[in-house]
This record gives sequence, structure tokens and C-alpha cells, in this order.
Amino acid sequence: MRYRLPKFVSFVLLFFMDSCIEPFSPPEVNSLENHLVVDGFLNVGQDTSRIELRRTQNVNQTAGPTIETGAELSVEAESGEINAFTESKPGLYVLPPRQYNMAGRYRLRIKTGDAKEYLSEFVEVSVTPAIDSLTTKFDSFQDAMVFYVNAHDTQGKVQFYRWKFEETWEYRAAYQTAIEVIDKKYVGRQVDINRCWGNQRSGSILLGTTVKLSSDIIKDLPLFKVPVSTNKLFMKYSVLVKQYGLSRPAFEYWTSLSKTTQGTGTLFDPQPSQVTGNMKSTNGQDLVFGYFSASTEETKRLTITPRLGRYPSCMMPDTFDVVCNPMSSRQCGLETTSLLIAYAGLRSEFLLGSPSECTDCRTQGGTLEKPSYW
Repeated sequence: MRYRLPKFVSFVLLFFMDSCIEPFSPPEVNSLENHLVVDGFLNVGQDTSRIELRRTQNVNQTAGPTIETGAELSVEAESGEINAFTESKPGLYVLPPRQYNMAGRYRLRIKTGDAKEYLSEFVEVSVTPAIDSLTTKFDSFQDAMVFYVNAHDTQGKVQFYRWKFEETWEYRAAYQTAIEVIDKKYVGRQVDINRCWGNQRSGSILLGTTVKLSSDIIKDLPLFKVPVSTNKLFMKYSVLVKQYGLSRPAFEYWTSLSKTTQGTGTLFDPQPSQVTGNMKSTNGQDLVFGYFSASTEETKRLTITPRLGRYPSCMMPDTFDVVCNPMSSRQCGLETTSLLIAYAGLRSEFLLGSPSECTDCRTQGGTLEKPSYW
């Protein structure tokens, strides 16, 4: 009995210790402060400059980030020239291409709707070298296609690089619907909704440097991979890679941000820290996140047809009556929400149909519009 009592007491203590555990929510996590986030750069090349403004949110917030609308943005040259951005859609501010002084320095000024003002440091222009080539190699161990970039700077001025990319892929719905109902009549479907094109922009921070190399050459640098399991590689796949030259401070900023946002998760990863950038509040108190830079943009597209993956599959089609019959156990084709595939039966008295997720490729997020470069 004397041995049972300590065991019972230990059990009771563990029970109450467990029942007293509460989630730890430090003030920093639940802070309601929404700081300004600036994402974009001055494109001194032949394309439009785009800058997005959003607000920070705390970790426990489930809604999407708040878009900053109604702001006034302008880029100021050190020589005194000022060019204003316009808001093309909520939170997105654009500046059409124009002639810039490549030897000049520029800064960004932002005035928000709540009368607060933010200003970046003056930055020099980075002239980005062209992308020499994009190559691919299938990695059987990862079961993925790996994409590589090659570039070089003959003048050796740009030693820091950043890349973005936009993916486009062709795909199909499992079944092709050839019949639709209009005004309670069966007619041939005029628009093919079996063939779609998906599109996605890169979300990772992709960086490279040649500082430790004897020459400014990027050779077979792996940028990203596309797993076969995504089925993006089954029909046809195209990627547009965008390359930017960076200054050393800009590279250090993006490196720190990458370590903070992409490299955390284990005890041995870099620990989270506050990375603000070269934007400051004019009153010196409000935080603002982002790095304003000025550079040209170089692009290159690669299109491949690897035929990796599998054709989509779905549930077996249902059978519907062509003529509505209240005595039939089958639903009438004129009344179903399923999309109709084809006629069936010896006298075409039945119809085959399937839900939209099996027959309409747009339900997977793609578009019916064929890209101009396809």
C-alpha cells in the first residue's frame, strides 16, 4: 500500500499540471499594429514600374493582408526630377517606362491616406546583364524537373542577382463535355472547357552572387524545381524568368529576409528577426518594411513538353435520361447540374454526365484563354 500512494499522488499532480497548460501568446504576436509593407522597384528599362503596398498582420490573423489604397507615390531623382505613380488597381501603383539617367540616383516617397509619409534612401541604378540561357535536367531521386539559369557580366559590375519567374502550363479536365442545355434543349457545346492554362508566380526569394568567384559568371545555378506530382509537366510547360542586378545592400536585405521567412522551422535554422530595409518614416517612429531599388530587368522564356505525369482521372460518369420520365430512377439530363459528356445507349436514349470538377478545367483555377506565346 505504501508503494501505491506515491504513484497515486504523482498521477494527480500530472493531471493538474496538464490541465493548467495554456497557449503562450506574447504581445508581439497579437499586436494590432499594422505597419506598411512596400514591394517593388523602379524599372529603368523598357517595362512599367510596379509597387504594391500592404499592411502587416499578426500571426493569429486568418484574413488576408490589408491593401493600402489611396496613397501617393513618386520617384525622385537626386537631380530634382519627380515622376508620380498612379494606382491601377487597389494597392498596385504603376509608372510607365521613360528615359532615366543610368548614372543617377533615385529614391521613393510615399504619402498614405492617413497623412503619414515614408521615404527611401537614394539608390544607384543596377544595369542587369542578359540571361544567357535556361536549361533543365530531370532529377529521378526527387522525381522533379530542375531548372537552371546561366548569365554573365562582361564588365564585372553586377555581382549580386535576384530572380523571379512566372509558370504557365497546359492541362485537361478528365472528361470532355460536348453537350449543354440551353432553354431546355440539348445543343452542342460551343466553347471547349476541357483545355485550360494554369499560371503561377514564384513566391520564394531566389538569389545568387559571384563575389567569391574569379569572374562574374552564373553557371548552371538551380533556380527551382517542378515535381512530377504537380502534373504541370504532362502536356506543355513554359516559364518566364526575370533577372535583376542588385547592389550589395539590396542583396544583404533580401538574404536576411530569405533566412527569416524561408529558413525557419527547426532549432538549427536562423532565428526570426526584424528586417526593415531602406525605407524610413519621416517622423522617425513608424516602422515600414521593404527595400526600394532601381535596376533594369532581363527576361527569358523556356517552353518544354516533357510528358511527365499522368492524364487526370475522375469518378465514373453518371447516366441520365434524355427524355424526362417521372417514373424513371434516373435523373433527367435537362434537370441535372452535372455537365453532359455524350449520348449513350442503342438509340441514344441516355446521356453520360459528370460534375464540373471532372469536366470543366476552370474549376482547377486555370483559364480558357490560350497564351499568345503558346
